[in-house]
Amino acid sequence: MTKLSLGTHPFLLGFDQLERLVERTAKSGNDGYPPYNIEQTSENSYRITLAVAGFSDDDLAITVEDRSLVIRGRQSDDSDGRIYLHRGIAARQFQRSFVLAEGVDVGEARMENGLLHVDLQRKVPETVVQEIRITRS
Repeated sequence: MTKLSLGTHPFLLGFDQLERLVERTAKSGNDGYPPYNIEQTSENSYRITLAVAGFSDDDLAITVEDRSLVIRGRQSDDSDGRIYLHRGIAARQFQRSFVLAEGVDVGEARMENGLLHVDLQRKVPETVVQEIRITRS
C-alpha cells in the first residue's frame, strides 16, 4: 500500500507548500519559554502576546523570515558584582517562531507592562470568477 502525502493528494493541487509548513511547524520544538497567548481580536486580525518581563525594547528583535514570524530575545548580563542567594527570574535568550498563513501580515508591535504584543492582519482575498471557454478540436 502506498502512502499518499498531503501535498500529492489528487484533490489538493497546488497545496504542496502546506505539507512543508506542517512539517516545519512540528519541528520548531519551542521549549515553552517565554509563555505566550494568541487571540483573535476581530474577524481578520490576531494578536500574539509574549510575557517578556525583564526584557527591554533593545533586547528584542522581531523579523519575518520565509513566512515565519520570529521573535528573539537576548538580555545582557547585568550581574556585575551581585551575589544572588536565589535567582528565579529567567535571564536567558529565546527564539519563538510562528508560521504565518498566506496573506497574513505583521502589523505593529508594542510593549506594555512586561508583555510584548504583536498584531497580525489577514487580507481578505477578492472573489475571482473566471469563465473558461470550451473549444472544439
